[in-house]
Amino acid sequence: MSMNASEDAVGFADLGLRPELLQALAGLGYEEPTPIQHAAIPPLLQGRDLLGQAATGTGKTAAFALPVLQHMLGDRADAGPVALVLVPTRELAVQVSQAFHRYGRDLGARVLPIYGGQPIGQQLRGLERGVDVVVATPGRALDHIGRGSLALRGVATIVLDEADEMLDMGFAEDIEAILEGISGNRQTVLFSATMPSRVDRIARRYLRDPVRIEMGCQATAAGTGPLVRQSAYVVTRGQKPAALGRVLEVEVPSAAIVFCRTREEVDQLTETMNGRGYRAEALHGGMSQDQRDRVMGRLRNATADLLIATDLAARGLDIEHLTHVVNYDVPAAPEAYVHRIGRVGRAGREGVAITLAEPREHRMLKVIERVTKQRISVGRVPTIADLRARRLELTRAALQESLLTDDLERFRVVVETLAEEFDVMEVALAAVKLAHESLGSEVDDEEIPEVAEVPVRKRADLRDAEGGEGRRGRARTAGMTRVFLGVGRSTGIRPQDLVGAITGESRLGGRDIGAIEIADRFSLVEVPESAAGEVIAALRRTTIKGKKPTVRRERDSASRPDGKTTVLSTKRK
Repeated sequence: MSMNASEDAVGFADLGLRPELLQALAGLGYEEPTPIQHAAIPPLLQGRDLLGQAATGTGKTAAFALPVLQHMLGDRADAGPVALVLVPTRELAVQVSQAFHRYGRDLGARVLPIYGGQPIGQQLRGLERGVDVVVATPGRALDHIGRGSLALRGVATIVLDEADEMLDMGFAEDIEAILEGISGNRQTVLFSATMPSRVDRIARRYLRDPVRIEMGCQATAAGTGPLVRQSAYVVTRGQKPAALGRVLEVEVPSAAIVFCRTREEVDQLTETMNGRGYRAEALHGGMSQDQRDRVMGRLRNATADLLIATDLAARGLDIEHLTHVVNYDVPAAPEAYVHRIGRVGRAGREGVAITLAEPREHRMLKVIERVTKQRISVGRVPTIADLRARRLELTRAALQESLLTDDLERFRVVVETLAEEFDVMEVALAAVKLAHESLGSEVDDEEIPEVAEVPVRKRADLRDAEGGEGRRGRARTAGMTRVFLGVGRSTGIRPQDLVGAITGESRLGGRDIGAIEIADRFSLVEVPESAAGEVIAALRRTTIKGKKPTVRRERDSASRPDGKTTVLSTKRK
């Protein structure tokens, strides 16, 4: 069965929700369901499985949370969880848990987030006290299932939220193991911003005659999902900081996120943009949770207006007044692009997505257009003339607002006195000049040159440039270091095992991990230099394929303890 989420919205009361939920929604100021809630809640209340393609910001959390809470019975003091929600990151686990708490406060709903990096003793105590809904990252959920602390026998609903992100992070085997462990007549709900074949395979295997709701890229083009104006500018690497400043000055965002690939790039660009007069804040995996909370507080309180972040750090963020997303580089995969631009254009509001592409990256823009079925217009970086015209327009708008709303009577004597000596138009021109300069009228006088696109090279050339089978002793990627693990092919280790272990217990995601080299008795994994210590500490605390391996930085030695190696890369092209 397939449903289209474009029907006229109705009130929450018309969906058949229980009074306690309606009261909580009214208290939160929710007046009517979003299109995805209107489409998803009725079949979920009927117990149907559901497969939804939905971007962040469409209201999908309430779409699955409200039916779960609706089915909760009254006295559950000693019962295990009735629902398990799997999410890719700790930030999203906390966010979804908070939403369940808000909606289910009048029902006394007990909700517990569990994720890697949090003391497991605290989680064990929470599970022992009793819980109705568990929101977990897959690796930590599987850990608790193995310990016997998370019982699945009473789980009636399992939700896979942002399924494509979880698979990108290497959680496929964990997810399937969890789904296999939930027996009986369970309800399965899967939401994903994109629907690649690997997500579709899980849906076909574990969902029974699901209702299908499409609110992803195609729905966006039709106007039922996030409304995002998408554009790109082709600039050289050295011109990107200036181009970013120029674009932001023309766009004048209320708040913006700039996505960078590495922590080092985040820190460097944050310093550059603060030097240009912006209130910029950095956000990346090298920061503590307290530091992250302070940054988000400043952004939400509008004491900062520019957030410069890595993909991993920005997952699960929900900033209501965010208007612009900037890709400082073209994302390595269309799915990452979809997740990034899903941060704006939320709940019917318009948003803007801008990409700064180097000439060699222009080909990837075409791939993203083909996959998302949306056009990304490639424009010219604003010129000095464009910027001056925009600043004059801002001055005009500020003066117009003052004329319409301010009490100007006390300034009349100044104008009348000057009008005795000068023409009124000249007086007005002088006043506009002063107002314009007070808003900041200095314009840099260096034009950013236009850059021609690099033609797409032949397939063989691309293969040579982008890699393939690696060689032992090859140079490290800039900003990366290799971690040695004393397990290899002889113990059945596969790349996804290493990716899953790292992403499950550290702040890194699948796209942060570089080349993986697997030999008979050891493996080498490329990770960002700034995260190496955290990764090593995390891997020393966990087991891989039931073994606790030796973990350390790779020693710079010309000799290796065995022969052939298999070199793979998790970086998606």
